[in-house]
Amino acid sequence: MYWGTSRWSAMEIMEAYSVARQFNLIPPVCEQAEYHYFQRDKVEVQLPELYHKIGVGAMTWSPLACGLITGKYNDGVPECSRAAMKGYHWLKERVNTWCLRSEGVSSVLLGVSNTDQLVENLGALRILSQMTPQTVSEIDSLLGNKPHSKKESRA
Repeated sequence: MYWGTSRWSAMEIMEAYSVARQFNLIPPVCEQAEYHYFQRDKVEVQLPELYHKIGVGAMTWSPLACGLITGKYNDGVPECSRAAMKGYHWLKERVNTWCLRSEGVSSVLLGVSNTDQLVENLGALRILSQMTPQTVSEIDSLLGNKPHSKKESRA
């Protein structure tokens, strides 16, 4: 009954929305986007305009940057990890939340390989809910990669 896009640009989503409305079809309701402390621009800068304009939400994935944030790859790439699998060279190259706090993020997809990882990821939500705005601001300052919205850029 509903559908969304995955890794589309804001312009492509808007075009799909317009075409669907033109033919009295159901427009996209969400965009599936990678979102974590090292990949923020799309969810925090590009999509907010669509959140307000047409009501598209974000369904984010990889809140722990495929394990980079957890330290999973500090001692190299484990054989049983996603980065060691065929077709995941991009992740292996990257190796060598806070996600729900952002406006328009409807849900976060957790990629886990086993029950222990699921429990650990869900535990991170408890920690996240206890983070103060000051802590989030300090993390933003340390990373130095907080994107600025179009409105902030004009000011």
